[in-house]
Amino acid sequence: MKNIVIATFCLFLSVATFAQSGYKLPPKEIVDIIDAPATPAVRVSPTKEAMLYINISTNPDIEILAQPILRIGGIRINPVQNSRQRTSQANGMSVQWLAENKSVTINIPAGSKIGSPAWSNDGKKIAFTRDTDLGVELWVADAKTGAAKKIANVLLNDVLGNPMQWMADNNSLMVRALVANRGKAPVAPLRPDGPVIDETDGVAAAVRTFQDLLKNQHDENLFEYFGKSQLVLVNSTNGTLKNIGTAALITGVNISPDENYMIVSQVKRPFSYLVTYTSFSQSTQIWDKSGRVIKTMTDMPVLDNVPIQGVVTGPRSITWQALHPAKLIWVEALDGGDPLAKAENRDKILTLSAPFNANATEVMKLKHRFGGFDWLANVDEIFISEFERERRWRYTTYFNLKDINGSKKVVFDLSTNDVYNNPGTPVYETNARGESVIAQDGDWIYLSGRGASPQGDFPEVNAMNIKTLEKKTIFKSKENTFEQFVAFAGTDRTNVITQYQSKTEVPNYHLVKLTDNSRKALTNFKDPAPQLTGISKQLVKYNRPDGVPLSGTLYLPANYKQGDKLPVFIWAYPLEYSDASTAGQVRGSDNTFTFFRGTSPLFFVTQGYAVLMDATMPIVGNPETMNDTFVEQIVASGRAAIDKLDEMGVIDRNKVIVGGHSYGAFMTASLLAHSNDYAAGIARSGAYNRTLTPFGFQGERRSFWDAKDMYLRVSPFTHANKIKKPILITHGEADNNSGTFPIQSERLFQAIKGNGGTARLVMLPHESHGYVARESVLHILAEMIEWADKHVKNKGTTASGK
Repeated sequence: MKNIVIATFCLFLSVATFAQSGYKLPPKEIVDIIDAPATPAVRVSPTKEAMLYINISTNPDIEILAQPILRIGGIRINPVQNSRQRTSQANGMSVQWLAENKSVTINIPAGSKIGSPAWSNDGKKIAFTRDTDLGVELWVADAKTGAAKKIANVLLNDVLGNPMQWMADNNSLMVRALVANRGKAPVAPLRPDGPVIDETDGVAAAVRTFQDLLKNQHDENLFEYFGKSQLVLVNSTNGTLKNIGTAALITGVNISPDENYMIVSQVKRPFSYLVTYTSFSQSTQIWDKSGRVIKTMTDMPVLDNVPIQGVVTGPRSITWQALHPAKLIWVEALDGGDPLAKAENRDKILTLSAPFNANATEVMKLKHRFGGFDWLANVDEIFISEFERERRWRYTTYFNLKDINGSKKVVFDLSTNDVYNNPGTPVYETNARGESVIAQDGDWIYLSGRGASPQGDFPEVNAMNIKTLEKKTIFKSKENTFEQFVAFAGTDRTNVITQYQSKTEVPNYHLVKLTDNSRKALTNFKDPAPQLTGISKQLVKYNRPDGVPLSGTLYLPANYKQGDKLPVFIWAYPLEYSDASTAGQVRGSDNTFTFFRGTSPLFFVTQGYAVLMDATMPIVGNPETMNDTFVEQIVASGRAAIDKLDEMGVIDRNKVIVGGHSYGAFMTASLLAHSNDYAAGIARSGAYNRTLTPFGFQGERRSFWDAKDMYLRVSPFTHANKIKKPILITHGEADNNSGTFPIQSERLFQAIKGNGGTARLVMLPHESHGYVARESVLHILAEMIEWADKHVKNKGTTASGK
């Protein structure tokens, strides 16, 4: 008996030690790449005279993520700072003035953690936040000198959104501040107030599966305490403060162009335990500049009965019409917000001018669902987008609101997935009053596009005449380069700021003169990882047996020799298309500079693997039923990729590992369950049992009760007994993504284990849907490489599934 007890204790000790193993490190060359300094983020000033460089800390220490947070209302709150949880922050900023070629460092205290930098409309000042243990401070810097100062006696609250915005005078800011004298945070009662009760009244209310929801009355009190803010008008020169209106759970503030009014959105009680705060009871009001309520536009109950892929009834997308002093424009559903309802028109657009005491004017009806406003630089000129759900189609129409019928002209009419024919998105600029409008010269506007083609992406800028729809390309990335438009520079359209790179040249910013294509380098960022020099990549195109064109980018090690057959890692994420022609379009470029961060599978190239990155796995078919053939389509796509690489002679088809993140993890587990083409798999942060996401997933429009057989068939969990090839399953313990609850990975692992399969489950403390802490990133890379080496690279020949 004693021996049995000792043996049992030893077994328990062994398991416990294994379960509590510390963080691992991948090979040193990978650690060095992860620790290389990040390239600064860039924001061009509104006047296009300067660029703000923001130094970002990409992989914080795990201690940052381990700080206490509140997971309530669908958000994560740092209760010490009364702010959103930070997973990355800036630690420094500088300004480069283009004409003078002068760089100015913004002077902030050493060790500062800053965020939310925002240019004033005249490009002379920069407002930003600074996190401290006492709260989130407001700072303002002079962009010419770099001098920065803290605005005293105010702490900001960014829990429910952007905490600040500049006013038109370029001196004042409207901020969301902590409520003064609010007392201490609510303390959880030792004795519960009572049970948590929910009830349904027979009305269908299908909701997606959300995380971090409210659970009890104490959570409600905490949400209200930390979310409530006070609007304050701050003078950045003398520091004077003026309270505007009363404190509330403010989720949005949109100030009218004349600054006499504002649209204030807020949530209120009753809250909900089924949806996130964006669907709580809410109202939208018009306030005057003193904070007095002028008009209530909406007053809605909890929005837990909005149809899946539907919209609310009543006013929505309420905003100000650009270039008018104070004219509201909004949208209302004509079909009850239900995309399945039969209706001649889906939406209507209405307007109402100050002082908002008249009846609203109906501007027009829309046949399809409203997709957005884009304001041109001339008064009353607008682009209105519509989305046709049945075909996944986008229409963008030009109107002059003074002559709706006479001016109407369809500008874009194409599939939402059609990248070859998409001319790009409008280039915006900020006028003196801070209004954002499309850059326009007469009848010509400018569009920044990806320049997608069968040879890959070649970013471009197009000028388009809104009357004739004539299009002229004024800038395009050249062959063997990848150069993206950032902004026009100066006061005319003759100079553009670009980010230029190639396979061998580090991304840097350039000033390009369009008249003669001459250029001047604005930055000189160095290669952060010279050890990657020599890695090759190429765009690979092939076809699925059903004729759907596929593609991916193949990476090979620097020391690769022609004829070598390498183990290969195929990384993919399924996307959905209504037709084969758009599904087969090439997306991406092999002309970009090779550098990777985070948990990228491209690190496998440093370990002697070939990597087929972003291998296309299209799911093609009727949007209502396409998942009926999900399994067949991904199996065929994966096998076609292996066949192509095998035909090229660069891989050992018996040593193929497949992987993906989120929906890609779902795909990975499905491939291992339904094919024998892979030696192993790596699935990160996925959802594997679709009965746990019963009201749709990804683009699936049917509920579990509408398509039970499909839900069960596509769920890897229900086929866990067929997953016989080794699978590494990873997940963040604090995953906040809808549907990908950590229990999804835990249950798949248990199912595979119970059926005699080979699997390893890695749960990362404090990590969310993506992994950001340095320790977590390095550990996952170590796990991935060890798994692949053990079960693929160093394993003997296995059965091929061809």
